[in-house]
Amino acid sequence: MLDLTVIILTKDEKKHIARCLECVNQFASKVYVIDCFSTDGTQEIARSYRAEVLEHEWPGNQAAQFNWALSNLLITTEWIMRIDADEYLLPELIDELKLKLPSIKKGINGIVFNRRHIFLDKWMKGGIYPVKILRTFRNRHAVCEQRLMDEHIVLTDGDTMDFDNDFCDHNLNNISWFCKKHVDYSIREAAEMLDLEYGISKSNDTVNKLSTQALAKRKKKMAYARKPLFWRSTAYFLYRYFLKGGWRDGKEGFIFTFIQGWWYRTLVDAKIFEIKRKCGDDTEKIKTVLQEEYGIGL
Repeated sequence: MLDLTVIILTKDEKKHIARCLECVNQFASKVYVIDCFSTDGTQEIARSYRAEVLEHEWPGNQAAQFNWALSNLLITTEWIMRIDADEYLLPELIDELKLKLPSIKKGINGIVFNRRHIFLDKWMKGGIYPVKILRTFRNRHAVCEQRLMDEHIVLTDGDTMDFDNDFCDHNLNNISWFCKKHVDYSIREAAEMLDLEYGISKSNDTVNKLSTQALAKRKKKMAYARKPLFWRSTAYFLYRYFLKGGWRDGKEGFIFTFIQGWWYRTLVDAKIFEIKRKCGDDTEKIKTVLQEEYGIGL
């Protein structure tokens, strides 16, 4: 087994957790499941695959939950991997890990993988593939940045290297679940977009420590935040569907790009529009509405 610990955050992941653990048990020395009091038997399934399960109350976002794990688990391995319960590594990436990880030179403290989105059991080759994301890092050399949305693992020192192969984001829930998830995400995304526009939180950003693609994505998001409401969501859909080739993925590609690339982005803009109607450009009023109506503090 590799000198590597895997951390998985869960809440009612009965549909996915066995598949994920079957994957990581092929290479990880230790697997922790940080559960938030699941009621569907996730914990029992995880223990049956020899994962160590710890319960921890949800602190409000994934970044805080993952950083709690980094601070409180007794991790003795050289490397740590973050993976979600609905994700798994392809066999080619497992082989690449086994081949390369033991000999990575000092100073390389993060590893970037390609992420595939599998939607309705079909690989979304067009639109946004490949998403490059840092998911493995040396112990004590990285944290998860504290953001409402689009949080990334960031290195505290050292450099990253890219691996060639893919892991998959393959959720097995239905489209209603997929839409509800994006409804829940939309107010957090709206709050972050307002923060980008007005600089409300005045928090110290960590963009200098992001991987190359994550940094490029963050810059694009900042540029997107300056574009007109509603126009930008439509332009983004057209860009992903036509210019980036989402149309090549058939009906599944249309549904995926429509929901994630237009409907969701338009819903975010609608919530921003609603908040601005109430508050104008008054940042203190915006902060108050976000806190009192949505429980989001900036």
